[in-house]
Amino acid sequence: MKLSIHREITAIDPAAWSALLTDDAPFMEYRFLRALESSRSVGAGTGWLPYYLTVTDEEGLLGAQILYEKEHSYGEYIFDWQWAQAYAQHGRPYYPKLISAVPFTPATTRKLLIHPRAERALVAQTLIGGAEALARERDCHSVHHLFLHGDELGDFSQSGPPIRHSLQFHWRNNGYGSFEDFLADLKNRKRKQIRKERAAVADSNVAIHAFTGDALTPELGDVMRRFYLTTCEEKGAYPYLRAGFFPTLFNTFADHTLLLLARENDEWVAGSLFFYNDHALYGRYWGCVADHDFLHFEMCYYQGIDWAIAHELPLFEAGAQGPHKLPRGFLPSLTYSAHHLFDAEFHEAIGRYIEMEKQAIAEEQAEWMTQSPFRSIDEGA
Repeated sequence: MKLSIHREITAIDPAAWSALLTDDAPFMEYRFLRALESSRSVGAGTGWLPYYLTVTDEEGLLGAQILYEKEHSYGEYIFDWQWAQAYAQHGRPYYPKLISAVPFTPATTRKLLIHPRAERALVAQTLIGGAEALARERDCHSVHHLFLHGDELGDFSQSGPPIRHSLQFHWRNNGYGSFEDFLADLKNRKRKQIRKERAAVADSNVAIHAFTGDALTPELGDVMRRFYLTTCEEKGAYPYLRAGFFPTLFNTFADHTLLLLARENDEWVAGSLFFYNDHALYGRYWGCVADHDFLHFEMCYYQGIDWAIAHELPLFEAGAQGPHKLPRGFLPSLTYSAHHLFDAEFHEAIGRYIEMEKQAIAEEQAEWMTQSPFRSIDEGA
């Protein structure tokens, strides 16, 4: 086997890359990663310097891993700012660091892409070891694998980095045939509240339009970018996604992209952007230029649930955080990340912190579940 490092996704054959993907989130697709690069949303000057590790044999590509060298922790959604502060207080550098993640995307997906014909354990450890070797070569101080797939936890337990837990709120399809079927599973008060919220939008002057596939155009990409910039400005966030990202994506990745736009008085006033495959729907970006009661819930949650039901998707991830999702049918779900810090003293200390944090998160998840909007098995309507 041969381990290689590439600086651009174009150095890897698209068909060979696609052969590594199974039920992975669409963010690992070649075309999505290429859109990030070609729009200069990642690369020099962005704080996200890409590296692609590949493992090959005489028959071709066996495995791959995406890595980014970073001088900050923005756009990751697994927060380690306190760790960086602790390093600074002790006069030790925390950055640069190496991370395996999809930029600006808090979605669970495999970080170790391995061909079905490969000897999984061997290729996995080669990729994990290759990431550590690259980090040391680049004078990075740690390696972080964020939003790991549950199937990968065993690979990382062998290599030793502590596994950190965090919480998101996910919606799961219980074989629903319609939105009303979903509502029937909820407690009466929650059911009434959702109907009230949806009715308020339906009775307004706003009309919601859905675009996917050939209906997506570069011009609509510019519309969505405007809403993206509005949200960044409101939150004081840096707009990492450059001008060409959305139009490029709509041109090359339309078969995995769903755009919802709200129209009022012949103008687009809000937009929400989703990505999907045969296994899940992922809500990613939202923005608006006019305030309407419950429009955010309608366009980011309820329309997504409608889509997931109609397309028989088992999972809908609507992004990071958000306890406000709980009463709308999204239950607390664990996510996982692995962290290898090269400073032995800090590695041990942060490992202890992670174990204590896990217990706190387990208690938090249990408390959230006591507030589940779903009826118990023996509860009436």
